[in-house]
Amino acid sequence: MVLIKITTKHLLQLLHILTWIIFLGVSFEAGGFLCNTLYTYFINNSEAKFYWANLDLSPLFRQDKGEFLVITSLMTIAAILKAILFYIIIKVLLEQKLDLEKPFQPKIGRFIFSMSYVAFGISLFSNWGAKYTEWLEGKGILMPEIHHLRLAGADVWLFMGVVLFVIALIFKRGIEIQTENDLTV
Repeated sequence: MVLIKITTKHLLQLLHILTWIIFLGVSFEAGGFLCNTLYTYFINNSEAKFYWANLDLSPLFRQDKGEFLVITSLMTIAAILKAILFYIIIKVLLEQKLDLEKPFQPKIGRFIFSMSYVAFGISLFSNWGAKYTEWLEGKGILMPEIHHLRLAGADVWLFMGVVLFVIALIFKRGIEIQTENDLTV
């Protein structure tokens, strides 16, 4: 029987590949939102019926073009922030800043803080978009469900931001302790 030993290095390489795939997907989605918004608004108004991924935003576009811009901007901003989050992860993995021998380093602390702030931003814009969609539906405008608009899960992003922030604070304290120990020796 052959045992396959998976090391931390192998897991980091696998995570690097998966992160690139997700990054490309959310970047493509963000670009699609942005391009479709501009194309629909300025060139072909009938494309609101077949917005990105066949979303039908034509009732909103007919009702108010400004509200169409607001909801599509919120969708785009949330998608761009998701792409930024995965870019931050790729950057750390690509530059190989993860030193498992001395994990408590200022650059890793900044990395975790950055991820928590971006997760908070995704939560903020997703929640804002979901509430805005709910408000539009209250006005009688037929809107797709928020998960089709890619605005669902604001609570999950908030939870992730809080968890990452707590971990970042723990890392900050670990960095302080490690620095004190290095100075003591």
